Amino acid sequence: MCNDHYHPQLYADPDTTVLPKTGFSLDPSSAALVVVDPQNDFLSPSGVSWEFFGESITQNRTVENLGLLLAAAKSSGVTVAVSPHYYYPADHGWTFGGPLERMMHDIGMFDRKAPLDLEGFEGSGADFLEEFKPYLLDGKTIIASPHKVYGPETNDLVLQLRKRRVSQVVLAGMAANLCIESHLRELLEQGFEVVVVRDATAGPRLPEGDGYLAAITNFRFLAHALWTTEETLTQLAQAGAMHLGGQANETR
Repeated sequence: MCNDHYHPQLYADPDTTVLPKTGFSLDPSSAALVVVDPQNDFLSPSGVSWEFFGESITQNRTVENLGLLLAAAKSSGVTVAVSPHYYYPADHGWTFGGPLERMMHDIGMFDRKAPLDLEGFEGSGADFLEEFKPYLLDGKTIIASPHKVYGPETNDLVLQLRKRRVSQVVLAGMAANLCIESHLRELLEQGFEVVVVRDATAGPRLPEGDGYLAAITNFRFLAHALWTTEETLTQLAQAGAMHLGGQANETR
Protein backbone atom coordinates (compact mmCIF):
# COMPACT_ATOMS: atom_id res chain seq x y z
CA MET A 1 0.00 0.00 0.00
CA CYS A 2 1.16 3.55 -0.65
CA ASN A 3 2.31 5.95 2.06
CA ASP A 4 0.59 8.74 0.12
CA HIS A 5 -2.67 7.50 1.62
CA TYR A 6 -1.44 7.77 5.23
CA HIS A 7 -2.99 10.68 7.09
CA PRO A 8 -2.26 10.54 10.86
CA GLN A 9 -5.12 12.94 11.63
CA LEU A 10 -7.55 10.20 10.58
CA TYR A 11 -6.64 8.27 13.72
CA ALA A 12 -6.60 11.20 16.15
CA ASP A 13 -9.33 11.45 18.76
CA PRO A 14 -12.03 14.04 18.03
CA ASP A 15 -11.86 17.42 19.74
CA THR A 16 -15.46 17.06 20.88
CA THR A 17 -16.75 13.82 22.39
CA VAL A 18 -20.11 12.59 23.65
CA LEU A 19 -19.26 9.28 25.29
CA PRO A 20 -18.48 9.55 29.04
CA LYS A 21 -15.22 8.53 30.67
CA THR A 22 -15.45 5.21 32.50
CA GLY A 23 -13.30 6.14 35.48
CA PHE A 24 -11.06 3.13 34.87
CA SER A 25 -8.10 2.82 37.24
CA LEU A 26 -5.38 0.19 36.88
CA ASP A 27 -5.09 -2.17 39.84
CA PRO A 28 -1.76 -4.04 39.62
CA SER A 29 -3.00 -6.82 41.87
CA SER A 30 -5.70 -7.80 39.38
CA ALA A 31 -4.26 -6.70 36.03
CA ALA A 32 -2.61 -8.55 33.16
CA LEU A 33 -0.93 -7.49 29.95
CA VAL A 34 -2.38 -9.68 27.20
CA VAL A 35 -0.43 -9.73 23.94
CA VAL A 36 -2.16 -11.27 20.95
CA ASP A 37 -0.25 -12.89 18.08
CA PRO A 38 3.27 -11.47 18.69
CA GLN A 39 4.44 -13.67 15.83
CA ASN A 40 6.72 -13.32 12.83
CA ASP A 41 3.99 -13.68 10.23
CA PHE A 42 2.52 -10.42 11.50
CA LEU A 43 5.43 -8.43 12.91
CA SER A 44 8.51 -9.36 10.87
CA PRO A 45 9.26 -7.92 7.43
CA SER A 46 9.81 -11.54 6.38
CA GLY A 47 6.32 -12.53 7.55
CA VAL A 48 3.75 -13.60 4.99
CA SER A 49 1.34 -10.74 5.85
CA TRP A 50 3.86 -7.87 5.96
CA GLU A 51 2.66 -6.66 2.56
CA PHE A 52 -0.71 -5.84 4.12
CA PHE A 53 0.27 -4.82 7.66
CA GLY A 54 3.80 -3.49 7.38
CA GLU A 55 2.96 0.18 6.83
CA SER A 56 0.66 0.35 9.84
CA ILE A 57 3.14 -1.55 12.01
CA THR A 58 5.96 0.78 11.01
CA GLN A 59 3.96 3.99 11.43
CA ASN A 60 2.63 2.94 14.84
CA ARG A 61 6.04 1.64 15.94
CA THR A 62 4.13 -1.43 17.01
CA VAL A 63 7.12 -3.72 17.54
CA GLU A 64 9.02 -1.16 19.60
CA ASN A 65 5.95 -0.36 21.67
CA LEU A 66 5.18 -4.01 22.35
CA GLY A 67 8.76 -4.47 23.56
CA LEU A 68 8.41 -1.50 25.90
CA LEU A 69 5.12 -2.85 27.29
CA LEU A 70 6.58 -6.30 27.89
CA ALA A 71 9.62 -4.90 29.70
CA ALA A 72 7.47 -2.63 31.84
CA ALA A 73 4.98 -5.35 32.72
CA LYS A 74 7.78 -7.69 33.78
CA SER A 75 9.40 -4.95 35.88
CA SER A 76 6.12 -4.05 37.55
CA GLY A 77 5.19 -7.63 38.42
CA VAL A 78 1.98 -7.52 36.37
CA THR A 79 0.86 -10.84 34.89
CA VAL A 80 1.74 -11.28 31.21
CA ALA A 81 -0.20 -13.58 28.89
CA VAL A 82 0.03 -14.42 25.20
CA SER A 83 -2.86 -15.56 23.02
CA PRO A 84 -1.12 -17.08 19.97
CA HIS A 85 -2.49 -18.20 16.61
CA TYR A 86 -1.40 -21.54 15.15
CA TYR A 87 -2.67 -23.64 12.29
CA TYR A 88 -1.94 -27.36 12.08
CA PRO A 89 -2.35 -29.54 8.96
CA ALA A 90 -5.82 -30.72 10.04
CA ASP A 91 -7.00 -27.10 10.20
CA HIS A 92 -6.52 -26.86 6.45
CA GLY A 93 -9.32 -29.39 6.12
CA TRP A 94 -11.91 -26.77 7.07
CA THR A 95 -14.59 -26.59 4.40
CA PHE A 96 -15.57 -22.93 4.85
CA GLY A 97 -14.22 -19.67 6.23
CA GLY A 98 -14.40 -15.90 5.98
CA PRO A 99 -12.27 -13.84 3.59
CA LEU A 100 -9.38 -13.29 6.00
CA GLU A 101 -9.48 -16.90 7.15
CA ARG A 102 -9.23 -18.02 3.55
CA MET A 103 -6.32 -15.68 2.94
CA MET A 104 -4.45 -16.88 6.04
CA HIS A 105 -4.83 -20.49 4.96
CA ASP A 106 -3.86 -19.69 1.37
CA ILE A 107 -0.60 -17.95 2.33
CA GLY A 108 0.33 -20.46 5.05
CA MET A 109 0.07 -17.96 7.89
CA PHE A 110 0.92 -19.33 11.36
CA ASP A 111 1.45 -22.81 9.97
CA ARG A 112 3.00 -25.49 12.16
CA LYS A 113 3.88 -29.03 11.20
CA ALA A 114 1.74 -30.60 13.94
CA PRO A 115 0.36 -29.84 17.42
CA LEU A 116 3.06 -31.91 19.15
CA ASP A 117 5.92 -31.44 16.68
CA LEU A 118 8.22 -28.39 16.80
CA GLU A 119 10.29 -29.39 13.77
CA GLY A 120 10.81 -26.27 11.68
CA PHE A 121 9.06 -24.05 14.23
CA GLU A 122 12.09 -22.04 15.39
CA GLY A 123 12.21 -18.82 13.39
CA SER A 124 9.15 -19.71 11.34
CA GLY A 125 6.21 -17.41 10.71
CA ALA A 126 4.35 -19.01 13.62
CA ASP A 127 7.24 -18.39 16.04
CA PHE A 128 7.38 -15.38 18.38
CA LEU A 129 9.36 -12.37 17.24
CA GLU A 130 12.93 -13.04 18.38
CA GLU A 131 13.29 -9.87 20.44
CA PHE A 132 10.21 -10.75 22.50
CA LYS A 133 11.40 -14.22 23.47
CA PRO A 134 13.30 -13.20 26.64
CA TYR A 135 10.01 -11.89 28.03
CA LEU A 136 7.69 -14.57 26.68
CA LEU A 137 9.82 -17.66 27.28
CA ASP A 138 10.87 -16.89 30.86
CA GLY A 139 8.72 -19.65 32.34
CA LYS A 140 6.40 -17.13 33.98
CA THR A 141 4.43 -15.80 31.02
CA ILE A 142 1.10 -17.49 30.34
CA ILE A 143 1.17 -19.00 26.86
CA ALA A 144 -2.45 -19.83 26.14
CA SER A 145 -3.52 -22.54 23.76
CA PRO A 146 -3.99 -21.20 20.22
CA HIS A 147 -7.07 -19.34 19.11
CA LYS A 148 -8.22 -20.46 15.70
CA VAL A 149 -10.15 -17.61 14.11
CA TYR A 150 -9.98 -14.20 15.85
CA GLY A 151 -11.25 -14.35 19.43
CA PRO A 152 -10.26 -16.25 22.60
CA GLU A 153 -13.46 -18.32 22.66
CA THR A 154 -11.51 -21.28 21.26
CA ASN A 155 -8.54 -21.16 23.65
CA ASP A 156 -7.88 -21.19 27.39
CA LEU A 157 -6.93 -17.53 27.85
CA VAL A 158 -9.94 -16.66 30.00
CA LEU A 159 -9.41 -19.73 32.20
CA GLN A 160 -5.76 -18.85 32.70
CA LEU A 161 -6.63 -15.26 33.67
CA ARG A 162 -9.42 -16.33 36.03
CA LYS A 163 -7.09 -18.79 37.76
CA ARG A 164 -4.84 -15.85 38.62
CA ARG A 165 -7.77 -13.69 39.73
CA VAL A 166 -7.16 -11.26 36.89
CA SER A 167 -10.08 -8.92 36.26
CA GLN A 168 -8.37 -6.15 34.26
CA VAL A 169 -6.67 -6.62 30.89
CA VAL A 170 -4.25 -4.31 29.09
CA LEU A 171 -4.65 -5.51 25.51
CA ALA A 172 -2.05 -5.18 22.75
CA GLY A 173 -0.74 -7.05 19.72
CA MET A 174 -2.12 -7.96 16.32
CA ALA A 175 -4.22 -7.23 14.44
CA ALA A 176 -6.31 -4.24 15.46
CA ASN A 177 -9.58 -4.87 13.63
CA LEU A 178 -9.32 -8.65 13.75
CA CYS A 179 -7.91 -10.51 16.76
CA ILE A 180 -7.55 -7.46 19.03
CA GLU A 181 -11.11 -6.31 18.53
CA SER A 182 -12.39 -9.88 18.85
CA HIS A 183 -10.44 -10.40 22.07
CA LEU A 184 -11.73 -7.06 23.36
CA ARG A 185 -15.35 -7.98 22.70
CA GLU A 186 -15.12 -11.44 24.26
CA LEU A 187 -13.19 -10.26 27.33
CA LEU A 188 -15.82 -7.56 27.89
CA GLU A 189 -18.58 -10.16 27.65
CA GLN A 190 -16.66 -12.28 30.17
CA GLY A 191 -16.71 -9.42 32.68
CA PHE A 192 -13.16 -8.05 32.38
CA GLU A 193 -12.24 -4.39 32.35
CA VAL A 194 -10.18 -3.88 29.20
CA VAL A 195 -7.75 -1.18 28.12
CA VAL A 196 -6.49 -1.19 24.54
CA VAL A 197 -3.03 0.22 23.80
CA ARG A 198 -3.70 2.05 20.56
CA ASP A 199 -0.15 2.24 19.19
CA ALA A 200 0.86 -1.27 20.25
CA THR A 201 -1.31 -2.73 17.51
CA ALA A 202 -1.78 -2.17 13.79
CA GLY A 203 -4.15 -3.07 11.00
CA PRO A 204 -4.19 -4.00 7.33
CA ARG A 205 -4.55 -1.46 4.54
CA LEU A 206 -6.33 -3.01 1.59
CA PRO A 207 -8.58 -1.78 -1.20
CA GLU A 208 -11.42 -3.03 1.00
CA GLY A 209 -10.52 -0.53 3.73
CA ASP A 210 -8.19 0.63 6.50
CA GLY A 211 -8.45 -1.96 9.25
CA TYR A 212 -6.68 0.17 11.84
CA LEU A 213 -9.08 3.08 11.36
CA ALA A 214 -12.06 0.75 11.69
CA ALA A 215 -10.64 -0.67 14.91
CA ILE A 216 -9.84 2.69 16.52
CA THR A 217 -13.45 3.76 16.03
CA ASN A 218 -14.75 0.66 17.77
CA PHE A 219 -12.14 0.83 20.54
CA ARG A 220 -13.49 4.28 21.46
CA PHE A 221 -16.98 2.83 21.79
CA LEU A 222 -16.09 -0.39 23.60
CA ALA A 223 -12.87 -0.27 25.65
CA HIS A 224 -12.84 0.97 29.24
CA ALA A 225 -9.83 3.07 28.24
CA LEU A 226 -7.80 3.68 25.09
CA TRP A 227 -4.21 4.50 26.01
CA THR A 228 -1.01 5.20 24.16
CA THR A 229 2.07 3.18 25.00
CA GLU A 230 3.46 6.18 26.87
CA GLU A 231 0.33 6.43 29.02
CA THR A 232 0.42 2.70 29.66
CA LEU A 233 4.08 2.77 30.70
CA THR A 234 3.27 5.49 33.24
CA GLN A 235 0.45 3.37 34.65
CA LEU A 236 2.65 0.26 34.79
CA ALA A 237 5.44 2.18 36.54
CA GLN A 238 2.96 3.31 39.18
CA ALA A 239 1.72 -0.26 39.43
CA GLY A 240 5.29 -1.45 39.95
CA ALA A 241 5.82 1.05 42.74
CA MET A 242 2.63 -0.13 44.42
CA HIS A 243 3.69 -3.77 44.00
CA LEU A 244 7.11 -3.17 45.54
CA GLY A 245 5.56 -1.15 48.33
CA GLY A 246 3.16 -3.98 49.11
CA GLN A 247 6.00 -6.50 49.20
CA ALA A 248 7.94 -4.29 51.59
CA ASN A 249 4.97 -4.05 53.93
CA GLU A 250 4.56 -7.85 53.89
CA THR A 251 8.16 -8.35 55.06
CA ARG A 252 7.84 -6.04 58.05
